[in-house]
Amino acid sequence: MQPRRVAVLGGGPGGLYAARLLKLANPACEVRVYEQGGPDTTFGFGVGLAAGTQRRLEAADPDTLRDLVAAGLRHDMTMQIGDAVAEVHNDRLIGIARTELLSVLQRHAEKAGVVLEFGARRTAGELDADVVVAADGVSSATRESGTFGGRIQVGRGLYLWCGTDFALDAAVFAPVETEHGTFVTHAYPYTGGRSTFLIETDEQTWRRAGFDATTASLEAPGTPFEASDETSLRYLEQVFAEQLRGRPLIGNRTRWLRFRTVRCDRWAEGNTVLLGDAAHTAHFSIGSGTKMAMEDAIALVDALAEGPDVTTAFTRYEEVRRPAVERLQELARRSQLWWESFPSRTGLPVERLMVAYMSRAGNVPLDRFAQTGPDVVGAALRQYGGGHPPADDLVGWVLDRPLTHGDRSFPTRTAVPELERLWVDLHDPWSPEGDALVARARGTDGVLVAGPAARPALLTRLDLAERVRLETGTMTAVEGSAALRDDLAAGLVSGRTDLVALSEETA
Repeated sequence: MQPRRVAVLGGGPGGLYAARLLKLANPACEVRVYEQGGPDTTFGFGVGLAAGTQRRLEAADPDTLRDLVAAGLRHDMTMQIGDAVAEVHNDRLIGIARTELLSVLQRHAEKAGVVLEFGARRTAGELDADVVVAADGVSSATRESGTFGGRIQVGRGLYLWCGTDFALDAAVFAPVETEHGTFVTHAYPYTGGRSTFLIETDEQTWRRAGFDATTASLEAPGTPFEASDETSLRYLEQVFAEQLRGRPLIGNRTRWLRFRTVRCDRWAEGNTVLLGDAAHTAHFSIGSGTKMAMEDAIALVDALAEGPDVTTAFTRYEEVRRPAVERLQELARRSQLWWESFPSRTGLPVERLMVAYMSRAGNVPLDRFAQTGPDVVGAALRQYGGGHPPADDLVGWVLDRPLTHGDRSFPTRTAVPELERLWVDLHDPWSPEGDALVARARGTDGVLVAGPAARPALLTRLDLAERVRLETGTMTAVEGSAALRDDLAAGLVSGRTDLVALSEETA
């Protein structure tokens, strides 16, 4: 179809990119973006663009990608536990300032002929347009006032975004133990003189540090909208003084938040369609709202070009994008649970912890990580099994390593003795149901964690087994299909389980 007028609600990355692509595809179409803030108003610091996203943007709009890459900063990735550091080279990842990202997208939208209107709040119902693209963010008024079947799930942990005034040499993941508990930073450079510092903690640590009170004070009537939690910032810049090299943390409406995962039953209603955070979110540890929104824009423009009418086009857009979004949301859900329980794992050597990090959501097989991070994986395997792992069949080598657990010895990691069987079929290993299973395992000589054959169920069993190991000291074995031996091997190296029981059941 060829719409005559398109209105885009929201001047964030997804809305601006959708507007440009729509105008390029339909030069005669009037495309307007309505953004309630000013052209230079934005909150946040840096945004990451992974290699896969860059490839998709290049295919859709190479001119815009070229300017984004030129404005960004490539960097590697490190994990630090105390004085120990593991580094993985990944120069395909770039960080870019959110302000610069928006500036590039605004410039390219206007270059294509898009009209940008700032400073006025508009609603879908008041706009005279053939198509209304609602890219109005995680708190989308369009979604909340419509019949999209929106649902929001709030995470357990707390986090805040802040920054600092120098560029880190590489991205860093680092936990620091304090008198209140553990704080973890995910930090990365995004320009020659700036870095993002995202800091997470659990609710108990947050409360013991008194940050529940500082958070409440920022919600009091009369508090300026742009105010940051300066008490938290001053405390945390001391906690992470080593990573910050003594530099201060910078706030930009920086406050403690709990992550909100947005899901919708429907992404379209009449002539209005949701895009980006308005339709879905994925935890920042694996998903990027910017990435998802810009890839939504590509799919939406393609669907409008192919569909004979709005209804057909919106149906096609959702058919194409929903599977990819839901897959990323599931990866992000697992990653979120891993990070929310991260402090319990810091007893692992940093190289094994890096393997645990890379395999936390089941998205990076051990042998593939060995290709991109051979030094880290090699060290992790030597720590796990001793000796020198082979150049090929890493999985077989992992499964064949002997184990000594207390006064018991096993010739291989698949030599599972008679153990108390725990049948596990749950969604969240850290739920009350998970607590009950951990309690059942306490005091036993060991447990065999069994359950449905499907791969998602196996990944959940590995997480629950890890809880049992770390919280009770009980030996664990996880039962899984031989077809999923890659996942089982990653679980062994990552310290999620002691042994694995291979079955012939089809995954």
